[in-house]
Amino acid sequence: MSYFPAFIKLDNKRILIIGGGKIAQDKLLHLLEFSRQITLISESFTKEIMSLIEKYSLSYLEKRYEEGDLSNFDLVVAAIDNLAVQKNIYHESRNYRCLYNCVDIQEYCDFIFPSYIKKGDLTIAISTSGSSPAMAKQLKIWLENIIPDSIVEFLIQMKEYRKTMPKGKDRMIFLDSKVKDYINSWKEKK
Repeated sequence: MSYFPAFIKLDNKRILIIGGGKIAQDKLLHLLEFSRQITLISESFTKEIMSLIEKYSLSYLEKRYEEGDLSNFDLVVAAIDNLAVQKNIYHESRNYRCLYNCVDIQEYCDFIFPSYIKKGDLTIAISTSGSSPAMAKQLKIWLENIIPDSIVEFLIQMKEYRKTMPKGKDRMIFLDSKVKDYINSWKEKK
């Protein structure tokens, strides 16, 4: 079955990453675009992760994961090589009703990390539900080449229009027209 596409507001959500290697670093970099409420647990961390921990004042524990470590978290990512430990953490996560992701066992993932594009307020997520990560990656590259960086400023302008214009049909028509004109300008620049 496919994953339901949802954007989750991570404000006031506590996130735990278990692991301190390259995969944990990749997950951390993705999550840092959306939250700073991140704690890491690992017996050791790469220099790059320690640098990110210091830069963003993240919480961390240099220790082996122990049962109960995830009890105060809303979202847990297990980025470790030990499949048995990943399974155990998944089963434990059911007791705490937190969302769980691990790197190697898709059936134990409540959520996945899709390929995504983030430009200011625009976020586009791409997933093949694990069928073809290569397809998701190539679609991401293709879309990144189509969407101009000017979209950041355009969305700021659109947000301001929505704040200042009275709600109603006229506003809806105006905003729709602005967006159509903006997207059509991409074709003219190609």
